[in-house]
Amino acid sequence: MAADETPYIPPTEADLALIKRILPHRYPFLLVDKVRDIVPMESCVGIKNVTSNEPHFEGHFPQEPVMPGVLIIEAIAQASAVLVGCSLDLADKGMGTYFMSIDKCRFRRKVVPGDVLELHIKTLRGGGKVWKFEGRAIVDGELAAEAEIMAMMNRGENG
Repeated sequence: MAADETPYIPPTEADLALIKRILPHRYPFLLVDKVRDIVPMESCVGIKNVTSNEPHFEGHFPQEPVMPGVLIIEAIAQASAVLVGCSLDLADKGMGTYFMSIDKCRFRRKVVPGDVLELHIKTLRGGGKVWKFEGRAIVDGELAAEAEIMAMMNRGENG
């Protein structure tokens, strides 16, 4: 570190602007609105506000809109990637995140328009290119989905 550089201090939360600097995803596939309670390298809580105007509800299902389970798991993965991006100062560095596995996946309750999906992320293994997380999607204090995911993080220009 040069004498005039200040050390990186990871943020404790990420607003939508910072999320977009970390993740390549955009509408309609950006599934995290905010990330709070970031403990670098360890945990965070992502927030997804589920709204009726999301395109998947047009066909899943028109009479009873339900957020597809695969999108809930994708939201868990995106929140996990934001945790890594904030922990390692990867904003604006073109980080790529690629699923390697999804294990212990269970769906416990429907997620519908109007719900606020809390994505509780805990790092099980990380620090290198391959990370493993435990994710729990919670609505109104009730478990909606859970999974362990493994992903490869491409650290962009620094990695």
